[in-house]
Amino acid sequence: QVQLVESGGGLVQAGGSLRLSCAASGRTFSTYAGWFRQAPGKGREFVAAINWGSGNTYTANSVKGRFTISRDNAKTTVYLQMNSLKPEDTATYYCAAHYAGSIYERESFRSWGQGTQVTVSS
Repeated sequence: QVQLVESGGGLVQAGGSLRLSCAASGRTFSTYAGWFRQAPGKGREFVAAINWGSGNTYTANSVKGRFTISRDNAKTTVYLQMNSLKPEDTATYYCAAHYAGSIYERESFRSWGQGTQVTVSS
């Protein structure tokens, strides 16, 4: 029932930064909110997740130290701050609500947004 809308994507040069937002409506996020990304010809891979209650965060090794996930005080919006962007970060970025199972697997999430495109030029 929850509706998720991503925004903030765009075109940026390597080394630049972008801040993605995921707004929830109709129903609050489940225990975890997550960000995944999908490049052309690739599967949808885990990027980061956050526990709404504890604030604990989990980040993929490929983006650790560069990307930071966070949420607002009302727990209705999740953010992904992306710094030191690389061309290999180019992908469509999706947010989703956790359902069951491992937070590192896309199959554990549901209520996917439509995605926002991030393109990093070399």
